[in-house]
Amino acid sequence: MEAVQKEMTQRKICCVAGARPNFLKVAPLIAQFRRQGDISVYLIHTGQHYDTTMSDAFFEELEIPAPDVHLGVGSGTHGRQTGRIMERMEPILLAEDPELVIVVGDVNSTLAAALVAVKLQIPVAHVEAGLRSFDRTMPEEINRVLTDAISSLLFCTEPAAVENLRREGIGRDKIFLVGNVMIDSLIRRLEKARSSDILGRMGLKPRGYAVLTLHRPSNVDREEAFLKIVQALEVICRDVDVVFPVHPRTRQRIAAGPAGERLGTLAGLHLVEPLGYSDFLKLMMDSCAVLTDSGGIQEETTFLGVPCLTLRNNTERPITLEIGTNRLAGTEPDSILEVWRDLRSGKWKPDGRIPDLWDGRAAERITAVIRRYLGIQG
Repeated sequence: MEAVQKEMTQRKICCVAGARPNFLKVAPLIAQFRRQGDISVYLIHTGQHYDTTMSDAFFEELEIPAPDVHLGVGSGTHGRQTGRIMERMEPILLAEDPELVIVVGDVNSTLAAALVAVKLQIPVAHVEAGLRSFDRTMPEEINRVLTDAISSLLFCTEPAAVENLRREGIGRDKIFLVGNVMIDSLIRRLEKARSSDILGRMGLKPRGYAVLTLHRPSNVDREEAFLKIVQALEVICRDVDVVFPVHPRTRQRIAAGPAGERLGTLAGLHLVEPLGYSDFLKLMMDSCAVLTDSGGIQEETTFLGVPCLTLRNNTERPITLEIGTNRLAGTEPDSILEVWRDLRSGKWKPDGRIPDLWDGRAAERITAVIRRYLGIQG
């Protein structure tokens, strides 16, 4: 009888995730809601990342409960993927009728879910709101701007994000500086990461290697751009080994063109399958540097105090530049190698500061705001 009464008093919200970075952000939120016990979270996995190492393994390792529904949208063009998510999500939201839909990050799943919800008059909360690269050629930038414009609650990781939203005319009552929920996940997994034996398995020594990740279409889909990055890697691999966990879509590009042939000639380059979170975290924390075009990795390396060479000309996470752990290395061989040589010579030395509110308690602050928004006492 008590269990039935408890279920009847629970409020329902919906949380949407579809890609590997999303899982890192929803894990601490779901855990916090479950601890509180009076809000039921209905989890939708869109299937935007469908590879086992990019999805299923992360759910298990991050202790995320099995999704209530898996939309299975798979890959496709931006329009096709976004459309599939919207088409498959609408009947679910109609049936479940949540009081709030939480979306995270900037992937197609984020925008698609937000659009469906607001058209059904369901409020949307956007976690990681307000980040701007000011580069509208990036699909993620379009997703961010549009999702923020239609959300009722906007949760920001850094002060610049708050300023961006205010400039766009969004009311102060909707904006909350709460810190970085992805860092909540990182802090929770630190001890397990420290005990990982990934370095021994790969024959690596701490600070004796760098880590590389590449997945953005602008870097890997255009052969000319990819070859320029490979040209820089040919020099870097003479200094240190480089571990390259290869994203599935990047592996397809490697197999299809001359960039892959040149990568295959680099003795110090280790191409590996995508890794579990703890293993990848261990690789990052013990590396001499990380080279990446990812947004989230810029933040993780900032918390870890590891130098990050961002293989882009802009970033939507300016606090990582202000702290000094991150440098924009661009995508030209000369610009990448200039930053690399600054690091190797000691000219660039991150000072190890951590941004305010990146303390492992962002999920607590987010759920507290949501509870007030829903009128839940206590």
